[in-house]
Amino acid sequence: MSAQTYASRADAASAVPVLLREDLGKVAVLTLNRPQARNSLSEALIAALSDALARIATERSVRAVVLGAKGPAFCAGHDLKELTAHRSAPDRGREYFRHMMEACSTMMQAIVHLPQPVIAAVGGPATAAGCQLVASCDLAVASTAARFITPGVDIGLFCSTPMVALSRNVARKHAMEMLLTGEAVSAEEARRIGLVNRAVPAGREREEAMALARDIAAKSALTVKIGKEAFYRQLEMNLADAYAYASQTMVENMLARDAEEGIGAFIEKRSPTWQDR
Repeated sequence: MSAQTYASRADAASAVPVLLREDLGKVAVLTLNRPQARNSLSEALIAALSDALARIATERSVRAVVLGAKGPAFCAGHDLKELTAHRSAPDRGREYFRHMMEACSTMMQAIVHLPQPVIAAVGGPATAAGCQLVASCDLAVASTAARFITPGVDIGLFCSTPMVALSRNVARKHAMEMLLTGEAVSAEEARRIGLVNRAVPAGREREEAMALARDIAAKSALTVKIGKEAFYRQLEMNLADAYAYASQTMVENMLARDAEEGIGAFIEKRSPTWQDR
């Protein structure tokens, strides 16, 4: 077991790292570490998450990722104080706002494009871009203390970027209701509408997320990588193109060593030995 911190990505006013990493076997656990700011996505935290994801993408020893948070809130969205501080610029903050929205969107997409599945362990409120962060993860486990909120409409700032991830997880009318009303959705309701996979008693979210991660980590990493990439790519295609693409993916997957091994093991009634190739 090893632990790391992203000390180079600390808040400007503090030496405290904004993101922690701990490796538990084949699972990398990333923990948002701005509890005093409700884990809002500051420039430093977005950069730290981007750095961590880029590193994990190259690490064959990591087969799944769990994303959690310190403190009572999972993530309060963008750091509005940090954004507002740039309104005094000659362009009223336009360039900084553009930079931050692009950096955050790129980080969210990095989660989707990561070879390893990412599982959110949500122990408290996930607001605006925090809700987007949960929706961007491949799987999510929420405690009964969690709430999911896109309240931008209440402060004159519609949750447009959170909308992208949210609308790709839940049905249109559920997404629009959250976006237009800004009302909080409970963990159980989030499970019902498809925003999270499981709602568990408070304090159990990390344990349940780790159980999912370890289950996935026991599979062929190559097969999981192929499947995750194919899942997101086919979602953007029409039906015929999706079947054509998925069929070709199946052919290439069938030719992989792990598919040959896995099918052989199934036929021979033994456990497979993965080589991730």
